[in-house]
Amino acid sequence: GYPSPLNYHFFPKSCCTSVNEVICHGIPDSRKLEDGDIVNIDVTVYYKGVHGDLNETYFVGNADEASRQLVQCTYECLEKAISIVKPGVRFREIGEVINRHATMSGFSVVKSYCGHGIGELFHCAPNIPHYSRNKAVGVMKVGQTFTIEPMINAGVWRDRMWPDGWTAVTADGKRSAQFEHTLLVTETGVEVLTARLPSSPKVYPWLNA
Repeated sequence: GYPSPLNYHFFPKSCCTSVNEVICHGIPDSRKLEDGDIVNIDVTVYYKGVHGDLNETYFVGNADEASRQLVQCTYECLEKAISIVKPGVRFREIGEVINRHATMSGFSVVKSYCGHGIGELFHCAPNIPHYSRNKAVGVMKVGQTFTIEPMINAGVWRDRMWPDGWTAVTADGKRSAQFEHTLLVTETGVEVLTARLPSSPKVYPWLNA
């Protein structure tokens, strides 16, 4: 396997690490994580001719309750979106489901970045917005592969770019969380190609109840 992000449009590292107010595309560096941080790790691998893309947000030590609620809501947004994936569903419906759950929980949905088709190419059609009243075109068809990867903010949805040209951060400095899976539309619904295995570490308290 090969890390898809490395040198992709000149991205300098093999994965993305987005800490606290960083929404996405954070560049890994030597800064030490601190107790209470949240960090998203986004990994894409090119293996046997195709790309597989996923990310998760983790707690560093003892995160505060507000951060825990944000991360759990983001996880739930992805799960709710995956639950509607099947042939014939309009791609724009994904954003409606995510936006509804995020706003009911008091959070906002990033609009600048979206899910995407994936396979032999890292990024391709369709584009899949995560917010409501979006203009995504098309319906899901058997055999399609794409990502859903909602970015949910504790404050406003707007983002800003760091001078490095990659690191997107929240406009108000509040925290952001994200989860992502690569999905395959099947005749009966959906297969999560990047699903955790039964042997995977159990890191989320709400899944251990």
